[in-house]
Amino acid sequence: MISRQTITTGFNHGNYLPSRPNPPRYGDATPPGTGDASLQRDVVPIPDEVLAKLRDAAEAVHTDRDTVVLRTRDWWAGSMIGETAGHPATPDAVIVEAGSADQVAQVLRICHEARIPVTPSAGRSNVTGAALPVHGGVVLDLCRLNAIVGFDRDSLVVDVQAGMFGDAFEQQLQETYGVTTGHWPSAFAMSTVGGWVACRGAGQLSTRYGKIEDMVVGLDVVLADGRQVTLQDYPRAATGPDLRQVFIGSEGTLGVITAVRLRTHRLPGYAKAIAFGFESFAAGLDACREIMQRGATPAVLRLYDKKESGTHFGHPDTNLLLIADEGEPAIVDAMIATSEAACEGAARLDDHQVFDDWLDDRMRLGKSAAGFTPGPGFVADTLEIAAEWSALPAIYDDVVAAIESVPGTLRASAHQSHAYTDGACVYFSLRGDVEVDRRREWYRAAWDAANDVLIKHRAALSHHHGCGLLRAPYLPESLGPAFEILVSIKHALDPHGIMNPAKLGLPSPFGRSPLDS
Repeated sequence: MISRQTITTGFNHGNYLPSRPNPPRYGDATPPGTGDASLQRDVVPIPDEVLAKLRDAAEAVHTDRDTVVLRTRDWWAGSMIGETAGHPATPDAVIVEAGSADQVAQVLRICHEARIPVTPSAGRSNVTGAALPVHGGVVLDLCRLNAIVGFDRDSLVVDVQAGMFGDAFEQQLQETYGVTTGHWPSAFAMSTVGGWVACRGAGQLSTRYGKIEDMVVGLDVVLADGRQVTLQDYPRAATGPDLRQVFIGSEGTLGVITAVRLRTHRLPGYAKAIAFGFESFAAGLDACREIMQRGATPAVLRLYDKKESGTHFGHPDTNLLLIADEGEPAIVDAMIATSEAACEGAARLDDHQVFDDWLDDRMRLGKSAAGFTPGPGFVADTLEIAAEWSALPAIYDDVVAAIESVPGTLRASAHQSHAYTDGACVYFSLRGDVEVDRRREWYRAAWDAANDVLIKHRAALSHHHGCGLLRAPYLPESLGPAFEILVSIKHALDPHGIMNPAKLGLPSPFGRSPLDS
């Protein structure tokens, strides 16, 4: 058992990156912006008189194609498939930079009146195409809203603008106020606070600190017609439904989040970690369930199947479970002791080495087995779901089998990454290697196969990445009759359908989604 620096205060450890608002290009075979669009159809033009109004209302407006290609690029595999073939995802749009909530409101009023689609955008670290302007129109860039505007020291609540990047936000929280949110997504340095909330994100320490929806105290939102509203700002309330939750996870389809009030925590000063190996993934899941149901909530509770145990830790013959916690010594010691007891009978691994390996790799967006060199037809992606403990062993087996049954699949693997008393998130990785011109065909077939399994098991199709464009085709069937409630809310708040069309499977007045067959 080890005791060392905490995970949170050691955030410069390992593969930490500075803010990177523009994802890299995926290849240099074709100059930027010269190919046809790969994920754009039924583009809505912006009349000159509307463009003039936007220039008056905002900080900056960009119309040249190369800039649009650069500033709509994201991290979705579906975008990369097109771009590596010389076809940018969404090259036809106008980038509008807003510098304040009032400017956001002015832009939305203009677009609402002119029936122009609006796609909110900031870090673009999303992996589902959630910020792609598939029907053109306005890309509303929020990166200028990038400051902490208030901190309540007694309540430990921070008021922050939505466009602030995660690394700058956390650094200022720690150095100026001595606190942390505890929210550490893998795309930490490339994502913004507003993006975390809009996509209902989770950090790697969520078992201790919660998902982003557990941290939100209040929101400032601009509605489609330009009205500005402030939601909640109470620790708890019984004043009707929690309206914050309507916008948390709405992915810009119901309004634009401009500021967030978040709970924070005092910086921890103590940490411990332990590691075990299990014969089967199901046995490891059972240990995780036992830990949670005994009342322990360690910051890290991550179970890797044999494939990922080998890739990440050099233990290909076991299903590796890492447990780590940070905070007050007495609480951490109790969490670790409870977790250790729940793992009785499992093989003990080198705590220090496993924890160090995880710290080194935890901010990487993906990792392949040693010696593997991807070819031109290689495609990789991840798929994270949530379900009850009783269903998870079968879901793991069935999803892996479904993906690996698709011709061209190299392998499917998984780890359990976020746990609760009633269930957990299982995070799958899928990799294929096919002919270059069959990449999109393989990709869609793999996702179709996996989501058929998830819908059959009534699992949540996403735990923290959101739905965007990628999961939109599956959402109506997954939600069933409840999907009509979402459609009704959309119509009430955005009657002209201008907000981020084609996402979440919602109907759009601008035409079909590019994923529709």
